Amino acid sequence: MKRKLMLSFVFALIAPLVFAQSNELPVADGPFKATDESLAQYQCPEWFRDAKFGIWAHWGPVAAPGGFGGNWYARQMYVQGSREYVHHVQTYGHPSKFGYKDVIELWKAEKFDPDRLMDLYVKAGAKYFVSMGAHHDNFDLWNSKYHEWNAVNHGPKKDIVGLWRAAALKRGLRFGVSEHFARSYSWMQRSHGSDTNGPMADVPYDGADPKFAGLYCPPDADATGSYPTNPPVAWKQEWFNRMQDLVDSYQPDLLYSDGGIPFGTFGRSLLADFYNKNMKVHGGKLDAVYNIKKGRDCGDYVEGAAVQDEENSVLAGVKDQPWQTDASIGTWFFVPDLEPRWRMSGPDVIVMLADIVAKNGNLLLNIPQRGDGTIDAEAEQVLADLAAWMQVNGEAIFATRPWKIFGEGPALTTKTRGIKRAADYTADDIRFTRSKDNATLYALALGWPSDGKLTVKSLASTAGEIKTVSLLGHDGALDWTQTADGLVVRLPAQKPCKYVFALKVSGERLQPAPAPRAAATPTVPNQVFVKVAGDK
Repeated sequence: MKRKLMLSFVFALIAPLVFAQSNELPVADGPFKATDESLAQYQCPEWFRDAKFGIWAHWGPVAAPGGFGGNWYARQMYVQGSREYVHHVQTYGHPSKFGYKDVIELWKAEKFDPDRLMDLYVKAGAKYFVSMGAHHDNFDLWNSKYHEWNAVNHGPKKDIVGLWRAAALKRGLRFGVSEHFARSYSWMQRSHGSDTNGPMADVPYDGADPKFAGLYCPPDADATGSYPTNPPVAWKQEWFNRMQDLVDSYQPDLLYSDGGIPFGTFGRSLLADFYNKNMKVHGGKLDAVYNIKKGRDCGDYVEGAAVQDEENSVLAGVKDQPWQTDASIGTWFFVPDLEPRWRMSGPDVIVMLADIVAKNGNLLLNIPQRGDGTIDAEAEQVLADLAAWMQVNGEAIFATRPWKIFGEGPALTTKTRGIKRAADYTADDIRFTRSKDNATLYALALGWPSDGKLTVKSLASTAGEIKTVSLLGHDGALDWTQTADGLVVRLPAQKPCKYVFALKVSGERLQPAPAPRAAATPTVPNQVFVKVAGDK
């Protein structure tokens, strides 16, 4: 271990010199180069467009302190007066003596059963799975070649990424990893401070000890919680090396960065390398997906170079290229006994999924885990609700494409931060998907009409001739008629499922009926006739 730490230290010293001399990073041969123009050749693979739904394990040592403090415990425990700091001092002692390095050792993952969890995720409809690679706490969840602070050497003493990967691939899921540690250099700087008052004033926290610089990063004046403003070249090189090691060791088909493309040439080189290597793994076919965020404080957003990701928000309308929302059924890291307002129920997830898929998006859903690796009863219920719903309505979701418009009804809203709830929708809110061959249209009602009569205004007689109408999960014939006001369907007395009900419609060259001029339906950006990229 001492030898590994010494090698890391020596590398940190010489990396700037090596980079300055070569001025290039190792990128696998292939069509992609480390330029925006080259990366913009990217085309989203068919598997991702078909998948629609994935599950994410946003998990790590932060879950160890009994779920206290949520997402930023590793930073906030060094902020005197914060609730995390107070909890930490009362529970473990002062951070000068018991720091985050010691919290890591509390994370045992002793009941972690990736096979059981993956079975639940598959039943819930997941077509891809994403493991945390490293969060802002600068701790790698894989057998890291370049970073001594990893889950094989510390904490659970397990290759978390490798275990997740084996469970996912065994069940035919696509596998991905997420990285959030580009900002660790500034994010962990609080560990270098000290109390400003009180009995421990001016006593340095454990991050000030050079022995732990590998975890806490060298001291720097930039102690923001966001993207480091001017990190040294050595940090950018370390990020590149660790990411390349992650990609080479686990060959993910999906890579997620918590922000844009990090660190200029370093991030672009990593992305070109990822794409080129993925093509070699898949016999010349590009099956790689890279998720990046737009307008965030971490890296560059390059349109067309990757798949846009929206954190806890949904686009206002259909985007011509596939995109993704990432959301969690609770806080990002496990916190027990959450108030209902911080939790998402099964119905909440289902209506959100229908809305996203109708807009050409995917949903990546986080299922928070306790420190021991288990999930709570509320999470199990969400997964059970999804499994039951997918069994009835999966064909209206998987391998579909958006229609000419994504929907109709009062809940057509512009993009906002946060997620709408199932209670925000009614039976007047309809979302549309279609089969890839355009032979079948699905109209998903986000509520059940109290009078049993469902009207789809966009399928009025001016939309074209409808030939058949059925209700997924219902075996009998339906009483329906196509009028000037819409497709009017008399629903059966028995609901086929608990939430979100899908009509299956066939017809000749169906087009959305124009809305009446006096209609009160709000106008929405992008709520226009669209041609989705990749359509025949």
